[in-house]
Amino acid sequence: MAFYKEMTLRTSYIGKGAHGGDLLGEITDFCKARGITLGRVEALGALVRAKLGYYNQNSRRYETLEFDEHLEITNLVGNVSLKDSQPIVHAHVTLANDRGIAYGGHLVPGCEIFACEFVVQAFDGPQLNRGFDEQTGLPLWNEE
Repeated sequence: MAFYKEMTLRTSYIGKGAHGGDLLGEITDFCKARGITLGRVEALGALVRAKLGYYNQNSRRYETLEFDEHLEITNLVGNVSLKDSQPIVHAHVTLANDRGIAYGGHLVPGCEIFACEFVVQAFDGPQLNRGFDEQTGLPLWNEE
């Protein structure tokens, strides 16, 4: 059965990622520097190159796709919670090339920023912690 926890918006931030920075690293470092352990993230912009993850449900392993081309970030959405007592950003991203062909997947290290604008919303409420889920093999939120 699904579970939920009620959260309250504490504050919102709007910012810009560093040109040449790693997209996941920039957002994660931003959250860590401000003590954000529970939140929501979104972003748009452009990348010089990208790397996306895809979770293979049969092998229970992440596979990666690499793109050595300029891509637009048409959508990035994710959340912030704790894994092993550290803030972790879990995000999915949709990217488009110069012909409008879209690629999507799990945001992993390896996405070099050309330009990026992001929004981070920090929440107050019961903490969400990620732990190993037997059914999926993924680090999902615990119901504790």
